[in-house]
Amino acid sequence: MAMTEEGRSTCSHCEHTLDPTLAFQRCSSCSGAPRLHVRRYVCGGCGGEIRSQFLFDGLVFDAEYFRQKMAEHRERKAELRERVQAMLAGTRSGAVEVGSLIGGDHAGLFAALDVMTLESFAVFAPQLRDRFDLSRYQTHIQAHLQTIPINLNQIPPLSENTRLDRIWRFIAVIFLAHAGHARVWQEGDTILLTLNETDRERQAVPGDLEDLDGFEGALGRIEA
Repeated sequence: MAMTEEGRSTCSHCEHTLDPTLAFQRCSSCSGAPRLHVRRYVCGGCGGEIRSQFLFDGLVFDAEYFRQKMAEHRERKAELRERVQAMLAGTRSGAVEVGSLIGGDHAGLFAALDVMTLESFAVFAPQLRDRFDLSRYQTHIQAHLQTIPINLNQIPPLSENTRLDRIWRFIAVIFLAHAGHARVWQEGDTILLTLNETDRERQAVPGDLEDLDGFEGALGRIEA
């Protein structure tokens, strides 16, 4: 016999497998045969615990016991599911017949819905028509660029949607910086920008740029 795993040995000739504790060991008190009891060995005669001489660090399981407990658990779970379904079935209401909707009977409701939907459309309709004009925003920002740093929020908005306008101004500033017309950096939550050193000629702001977006430069019209 050779130990092949914890609590299991196999015959090298016929390959028969057995539990050596149950096969060879006996109770030290009454010499009774051991039997499995959940996760330990007990004497079949006196009921005392038997410490296995073949099992050290491993655990032993009574397979039949656990099969029975799992079957009982599944049975209880199925019974609980059936009771819950029966309880829910008893609380269901009867079928509801929905008649036709007559406008005259719900005039107040329809008026309230009209007010809500018309006001919502009035609020969102101008925003739906807004489109991002990169060239317009670049021209507007260039008209306010100076040799000293200015905050992006100091540049007047071009759209009534302040959040969307700030996003569009930021995009235009990035394009201007990429083209070398502006220098952009961030200090904390503040975005600062200034006229690029190599683009100083932009200090003379042409009048047509200011007329295009309807705003004057931050320092008014500056002539060369």
